Amino acid sequence: MDEQPEPAQTAGGGLDRRADLSEFLRTRRARLKPEDVGLPDFGRRRVPGLRREELAQLAGVSVAYYTRLEQGNGRNVSAEVLDAIARALRLSDAEHAHLMHLAKPKQLKKKPVARSQQVRPALRHLLDSIESVPAYIVGRRSDILAWNRMASALFGDWAEMPAQERNWARMVFLRPEYRELYLEWQQKASDMVGYLRMDAGCHPDDPRLSALVGELSVKSEDFRRLWAAHDVKEKSYGVKRMRHPLVGDLTLSFETFRLVDDGEQSLVTYHAEPDTPSAEALRLLASWGADATRSGTRASTPSD
Repeated sequence: MDEQPEPAQTAGGGLDRRADLSEFLRTRRARLKPEDVGLPDFGRRRVPGLRREELAQLAGVSVAYYTRLEQGNGRNVSAEVLDAIARALRLSDAEHAHLMHLAKPKQLKKKPVARSQQVRPALRHLLDSIESVPAYIVGRRSDILAWNRMASALFGDWAEMPAQERNWARMVFLRPEYRELYLEWQQKASDMVGYLRMDAGCHPDDPRLSALVGELSVKSEDFRRLWAAHDVKEKSYGVKRMRHPLVGDLTLSFETFRLVDDGEQSLVTYHAEPDTPSAEALRLLASWGADATRSGTRASTPSD
């Protein structure tokens, strides 16, 4: 049986920001070797990675100060100290932002994060007008909010699913057909967990996010393992290799466009290089339309 710990939660049902801060710092420290940061290595270590005193030295803070922070107490830490620790830990931009969210959460008015996100009608019309490129709107928790006909042809008819099941993390970890769709499924799974980690840092009190993490932790050993790694990632761009049941293998580039009026919604598009077998496969999917869906016959973009 898998022995990965379950996600820490607060008494109110949210994710435990202090526990996440502690584990995030510990896992980032554990991945560094002395030679990575220009320090001498004096033999075998009881645990992997840098010692706390070595990290504190690199960041220019006392060991006691850093120890308190790694124990989850970031209440009085300054942004300058966090920047120094981020540099010492060799954090990426996404990891740096995640550290700031965990250690110094913004004191904003509470938003009703549990309510459903709404897609503007103009964006739905835009999706409908994009006829040759799979495109969809993704929101908080990686919920799929709206999509076009080509997205249905490529990914399956999401209109056939209950609204609460239209979530990338649920599909990737709990639906076998998506494990078959992505040729590099492990990378896709790792990406999804990284996105959820970023959301958790921004919205630790979101009960729907907490429930999603809890459900996936119970149902998927792969999710438990990846969640315990505390890796974070921002949605951006890249290449995905897929194996569609009707048109075979595709290599598609994806782009993510964050909406100006709602930073928690993004437009995601997929396209193929011109004059390639993948481009021809997309043209075939466009000509077949809804008949190309793998789980239904209707493609639409209903409200969540």
